This record gives sequence, structure tokens and C-alpha cells, in this order.
Amino acid sequence: MKKLKYLLLASILLLAFLVAGCGSSTKDQKAEKKVEYPTKPITYVIPFDAGGQSDIEARRQQPLLEKYLGQPVTITYKPGGGGAVGWAELVKQKPDGYYMAGFNIPHIILQPLERKDAGYKTEEINPVAIFQKTIIGLAVPKNSPYNTLEDFIKAAKAKPGSITVGGSGTLTGPHLFTLLLEKQAGIKLQYIPFTGAAPATQALLGGHSQAMAGNSDDLVKYPDKIKVLGIASADRFKALPDVPTMKEQGYDIQVSVDRGVAVPPGTDPVIVKKLEEAFMKIANDENIKAQMLKDGFEPVAMNAEQSKKYIEERTKVFTELYKQVAAEKKQ
Repeated sequence: MKKLKYLLLASILLLAFLVAGCGSSTKDQKAEKKVEYPTKPITYVIPFDAGGQSDIEARRQQPLLEKYLGQPVTITYKPGGGGAVGWAELVKQKPDGYYMAGFNIPHIILQPLERKDAGYKTEEINPVAIFQKTIIGLAVPKNSPYNTLEDFIKAAKAKPGSITVGGSGTLTGPHLFTLLLEKQAGIKLQYIPFTGAAPATQALLGGHSQAMAGNSDDLVKYPDKIKVLGIASADRFKALPDVPTMKEQGYDIQVSVDRGVAVPPGTDPVIVKKLEEAFMKIANDENIKAQMLKDGFEPVAMNAEQSKKYIEERTKVFTELYKQVAAEKKQ
């Protein structure tokens, strides 16, 4: 009888072990399925028109992304609202890793501040990486009487509001650069917002504005027609090595249009990591970096965590500037 009891107990224990083992195996299989990524084509959305700076960079990345991820990457466009249409669409997508979108700073910070109906919140933009900066610099025509930043500021102090500075849009990188320069130098400038970088550049070259807060990729194109008085980068910009930084000249101004890529909020960290690894390989590719510099961009390589911290830091800075602009509008 005792022997029968022992056999029965042993059978029960064996059955329990087998059931537990099957359960564990099932969990492991589910876990494996969860991280099996990617298994189908990925959509890479550019929230601007084709042919722009964001599109150029995505096209540069596309073949390498397909190589590292092992799946086709399809680039599509959702322009409108200065990028807001694309980002509003991004935050509504299924967070499965098969939909990602390029993003720009300061756009994703300033738009929700300016418009409560922007369709997204800054914190909903889930960054994978930041890979490029377009540095903002102050330029004047070649025949301008201002040969240095000091010359420019002295003239602005002598006649407040008399110097016109062109730039692309309101509450953009060029506009923020101008506001910071006014604040730190104690001067008043007349900022002229154009619909884009191209018309702002043409206005400067045509003598319709006295200065321009311009993008670095535009500043490198006209060495025989413009003088760049200062560049708002942390260190000297390699594509313009003879141009002193604003900080070197006594003004702690660092402004750029930063480009990166994001996925919908709630995307599995394992998927984010897989995408991050691919973008970091590209960002650290020496050939890619050389191409960016030649085109007038500053290559960077911020991973997901670094990108989140950078966005938080920029949010604090730009929120204060936005409040300043809003206060001036009320006056």
C-alpha cells in the first residue's frame, strides 16, 4: 500500500513538473515571438515635402537601414503644418516598430506650445536617435560694412531696430537665434520671417535684407558672396573652420535644427533598441559623416536615451524663449 502511495505521489510530482515545463516553454516561445523583429517592410515617414533636407538624409540612410534590418524600408511623405501633420499621425500609429517618422527640433517643442491643437505633445515623440544638426549662423553680404560680429553689434546698438535679419519662419531655429542674440547683446533687430531658407538666402544675396540667420548647408554654398560672422555651434564647424563660434565671441548661443527619427509612444524597448543599433551604425559611419559635412550638416550620434535627455533640455530653453516671444506680442 505504501509503495502504491509513493508511486502515486511520484506520478503527481512528475505531471506537475511536466505541466510547469510546458508553461515555461510556452512563455519562452511568446517572449521569443515578442522580440522577433523585423519580419516585414518598415515605413519611414518624412513629415515634409520630398527633396528637402529631411528627405535627403532619409534617402542616404535607406540602403544601409535595409542592410542592417534585413527588410525593405519604404520612404513616404506626410507634409503639412510644418511637420505637425506627420507627427500627429505618428503618435496614433500601432507601436509595433513598422512605422517611424523623422522629427525636427525645435519644431516638435514649439508647435505644441504655439498651438494646443497641434495633434501631438512633445513627450509623445518617442526618439530612436538624433543623427544630424543644421547649425544656424549669422551671415551678411560680401560687400557689407560689417566684417566682424563686433561691427554688427555696434551698428545695431547705434540704431536700434534698423538692421534687417532674414530667416525661415517664425519660432524656428533662425528666429530663436535672432532672439537670443538680441537678448545677450542688448540690441534690437528687425527680424523678417520668410517662407523658407531658400527665399531668405535669395533676399540676402539680392540685397533685400542686411543680414541672415541662416542654415549651415546654405552658408557653405556661397563663399564668394557672403561673410559668416558667427556660428552657433559648441565648437568650430568643420565645414566653416575659419568662422568663430558665437561663444568664442562672448555670446553663449547654440542653436540648430536637429534631425532624428522616432516611433509611436509605447513601442517595445526591444524594438527601439534594434532600430537604435541600425541608426547608430549609420551615424558612426565615416563615409556618411564625410558626406554630411560636405553638404553643410553636422553629423551627430545620439542614441534613444541621449535623444530623450536632449529633447528635455531643449524644451526648457525653448519654452522660456517662447514665453518671451508671447510676452512681446502682447505689448
